[in-house]
Amino acid sequence: MDSIDAFSLIRAPTARRPLLGQTVLVVEDSRFASEAVRMMCLRSGARIRRADSLETAHRHLAICLPTVLIVDVGLPDGSGIDLITTIAEAAPRIDVIVGTSGDGTQRAAVLAAGADDFIEKPVDSLVAFQSVILAHLPANCQPPTPRLIEDEVISPDLVVYQDDLNHIAQVLDRDAGENTLDYVTQFLGGVARSARDYDMDRAVTCLAQIRNAGRNPDQGVASLSEMVQSRITAAGPI
Repeated sequence: MDSIDAFSLIRAPTARRPLLGQTVLVVEDSRFASEAVRMMCLRSGARIRRADSLETAHRHLAICLPTVLIVDVGLPDGSGIDLITTIAEAAPRIDVIVGTSGDGTQRAAVLAAGADDFIEKPVDSLVAFQSVILAHLPANCQPPTPRLIEDEVISPDLVVYQDDLNHIAQVLDRDAGENTLDYVTQFLGGVARSARDYDMDRAVTCLAQIRNAGRNPDQGVASLSEMVQSRITAAGPI
């Protein structure tokens, strides 16, 4: 391929598709959350890859570096903060590293690990999503201004929420130890808020409060499991 052909394949960002030419790797175990990011990337012109664990993320990164890395703090095989620390110190460095969590108190730890920014879940505003990434992209990757797009709230199909509920049901069936409950409350709290399932969010909060008070969590776990199973059985709108 000659240089003219190569030049013609460069995908420059536009006012309507400001992330055109970017490749986003989202490290996220929630299907619902990652579907929201996928929809925002498609509307913004970015290509997207997904990893649902630290192990899968490292496999992706060993093959090809994205230009944008979005990492959930709570992952099934460890902390996303560890991945952020590793990638932020690597050379060459990924252009934009963003941490996400349903727990806003994680912002300081994410930034201290070397991330460029933090997004608190739910991640549903298209303009806010674009703005966080564009704020840290190099000047030669910036689109013309102003951006010609109205804000949009991204709402994935609740069928994807069912996938997350099935995942948590399987996790709880295998184990209800302390580490598992840490993961369940972190995961399900963020997903419930993203899906606007406020009853589920309250049940997760109740379980967290029981555990924080040092009380036996069995009843809270049973209530949460029952609610998860009822939604799986219904398999319909919340």
